[in-house]
Amino acid sequence: MAYDESLLLRLVQEHIPPGAAVQMHEESGRPILIAADLDGDGVPEVAAAYRLGSDTYVIVLRYDGRDWKPAASWKGKGYEVSTMQAAPVLHKGRMTLIVGWQVGAIWSELALYDWTGAGWKDMAPPGITFSYMEAEDMPGAAGRDGLAELALWSHDTGQAYRVEVYRENEGKLVPAYDVYPYYFRRVIRYYERLVRQYPSADFYKNYLHDAIGKAGWNSGEGAETELDARGVDLFPATVKLIGGSRTGYVDASGRMAIPPQFEYAQPFQPNGLAVAGSDNRVGAIDAQGHYRIKPIFETIGDFAEGRAAAIDKEGFKVIDESGRVLTPKAYSYIGAFRSGRALASDSGSGHYGYLDTEGNVAIPLRYLEAGDFTAGGKAVVKLGEGQYALIDTNGRTLHTYHYASVGGLGEGLLVFQQEPGGRYGYIDEKGNVVIKPQFGMALPFSGGRAIVNTAADYTNKYGLIDRSGRFVIKPAYNDLLALGERRYALGTAIDPNRPYLGSTYAIADEQGRLLTAGGLQQVGEYRKGLLSVSDGSQTYFLDRYGKREARMPAVKGVGTLEVMGPLIQANVDQRIFYLSPSGEAVWKPDTVIALKPPFEVRELKYKPNKDYLVYYPQIEGMPNPAVQRQTNDKLKALSQVKPIESGQLDYSYTGDFEVSFFRDSLLVLELTGYHFPFGAAHGMPTRIYPHVDLSSGQFYTLSDLFKPGSDYVKVLSGIIGRQIKEDPQYSYVFPDSYKGIAPDQPFYVTEDALHIYFNPYDIAPYAAGFPTFRIPYSELMSIIAVDGAFWRSFHR
Repeated sequence: MAYDESLLLRLVQEHIPPGAAVQMHEESGRPILIAADLDGDGVPEVAAAYRLGSDTYVIVLRYDGRDWKPAASWKGKGYEVSTMQAAPVLHKGRMTLIVGWQVGAIWSELALYDWTGAGWKDMAPPGITFSYMEAEDMPGAAGRDGLAELALWSHDTGQAYRVEVYRENEGKLVPAYDVYPYYFRRVIRYYERLVRQYPSADFYKNYLHDAIGKAGWNSGEGAETELDARGVDLFPATVKLIGGSRTGYVDASGRMAIPPQFEYAQPFQPNGLAVAGSDNRVGAIDAQGHYRIKPIFETIGDFAEGRAAAIDKEGFKVIDESGRVLTPKAYSYIGAFRSGRALASDSGSGHYGYLDTEGNVAIPLRYLEAGDFTAGGKAVVKLGEGQYALIDTNGRTLHTYHYASVGGLGEGLLVFQQEPGGRYGYIDEKGNVVIKPQFGMALPFSGGRAIVNTAADYTNKYGLIDRSGRFVIKPAYNDLLALGERRYALGTAIDPNRPYLGSTYAIADEQGRLLTAGGLQQVGEYRKGLLSVSDGSQTYFLDRYGKREARMPAVKGVGTLEVMGPLIQANVDQRIFYLSPSGEAVWKPDTVIALKPPFEVRELKYKPNKDYLVYYPQIEGMPNPAVQRQTNDKLKALSQVKPIESGQLDYSYTGDFEVSFFRDSLLVLELTGYHFPFGAAHGMPTRIYPHVDLSSGQFYTLSDLFKPGSDYVKVLSGIIGRQIKEDPQYSYVFPDSYKGIAPDQPFYVTEDALHIYFNPYDIAPYAAGFPTFRIPYSELMSIIAVDGAFWRSFHR
């Protein structure tokens, strides 16, 4: 049932203390309030967040048959409410009030307020935090059960999140393994978009491969290093074309050896295969560009030990290098092979076990949680609450542990918690305490060192310890990164009062000796003695002693450099190109997109600040120079090319564009943007499609496509409503959220269809992106103005 938001807001304002103000959502600007039946009596309560001075409260109003009265009020943790929802988390048919109390820049603590008969009580286990949350009754193997699961997204780095799905069980939140196949397909789509947008950001690929299921504890011992060898000296190269960007492969001379034809393309692997594909389906190609593995999968992970995990509509499967499926059934998760074993999870039981390289079960799926095997053939598994074990590749138990949490095996030491929610320390493989619990966060040992955080709250105090627990680098840093080859990056907060703005880095060795001054804005990883760094103006290599490598090229801009065989790949200011070791350009993407003579679109770059970068389109060849200037000025404005201060911003913004469609005189551009407030759980993407008539300079609107007086809003609203109701692909749409389209609803046209889309949060969760609905023109011909300028601009 829908409620008038303005009436609810007025009602709440009448019942909060004088001087208090209802809290508004930062992104939507709307009040944080809901109306839902929270006590099961059939009459909705009204809940809202408000501020009084520096404190934040949540109030619940209840109707007693005559009047509205306050029924409950809580003073919150932190400084605001980040989210407020109602869903049947604890009881079928009765809503639970879900509140996220903002306790850190990117963290909220979960509260689940449940009606007990005498009042409301917070039933959430203490200390559950998240950055973004979705509550939904998710279908498991037996369908939906009437109870909502909670998907908690915890911010990690960039736009990457660690995701877990929970349900309530006897007062605890436990992983809801049976709904992984349903929910994590949504997560996979999220990371697929990021991988396409940032093809050189390897960590997004890792999140994509690990998207389904909780991967447990990745071992630091014997972790596989990236192989420098490649089976083929061909390198992915992306160009802008009419219809969108496509990726091909160039050789060492810069010649396009495999034409740009793929929407998704990864580098060649040591086995001579590269994962590539289009239309949300991937396979693996050879050096001639021929598919050796047919493009029938949603994703294919990296090959290891001759095997890879691939996802199709049924779930995870193991394939060999010919594409042959080895597993007799699909799983909800399969990891990469290590020591002849791959971690696997079954959606039916939700338990973990291990597969062999033939796709058969080598160790039964009987563990509540499990980690990957190390190079030494050991893995940590969870047997039960407070019960863990170290096993070998045959499943034989080597040691058992009775602690609240055990994991993170590295160089014979394991990270552990003695008590639930307690501090972290280290035990040896026999279970003896080696370093007593004292850290808020602890990573596995590698190279005789481990990164820890001593902060007791949501701030950072990172340091580096040796195997005795002695600090080699004191815990005083906002960030600390392991760079490989016994080198570390020490991050100092850009603004100590706002640590979420990020860090600048200095390089140190394993003894804590500084090798560089601070001020580095971006650092990579050491590979064969070279480290890619950016200082804000240039990107270049450092050697193992922190000295600038003068024999290697430097590139203007911020990004990374990577030696790839005979070439150096530069991924700088979100553009990939290739250089020779001497710095000569071998291949760069063309900045001109040819349409038809005399028309073309030129790509220009605008970077007034290190955190503000826009690539925007400018049209050339229009018959009237004055109209062309006006058109290009409008495109610059739509692309967010505007004055920006030069100092430290409290957000970052990136913008880009594609030529979405061109026919006759109609040019359709796709302008994309991403605004990320530093410290926020996530940023907000934008998407605009200007429809430009190159003959006249007119920018067409949705109404221009239809006959004057036609009720196109009603017609389109009805068609979309039926698609939401009948097409399973739109199951993610919020119930009762779709109310029809607006007269100026965002849209774009293609050759045979009109596409209507909604922005994030309009009718679906953030992770769903931009819900888009395709409507063939054949369904609209009765109301299309076929003699109108818009239609005739691409139907001459």
